[in-house]
Amino acid sequence: MANPKRRHSNTRTKKRRTHWKASSNAMTVCPDCKSPKPMHRVCPKCGTYKGRQVLDKTEE
Repeated sequence: MANPKRRHSNTRTKKRRTHWKASSNAMTVCPDCKSPKPMHRVCPKCGTYKGRQVLDKTEE
């Protein structure tokens, strides 16, 4: 198996890694309360998911 003759410089390594970026979380709008929420998660404001009431948010 081939091995590198010399080590890569820090600059060359960082140039290769410039495209490793963290992506922001995909957000969508809750169909019930119209507040932004993460996709495929229970709405933190009203507690619904896919049209069903999952969490009881009345005591707040």
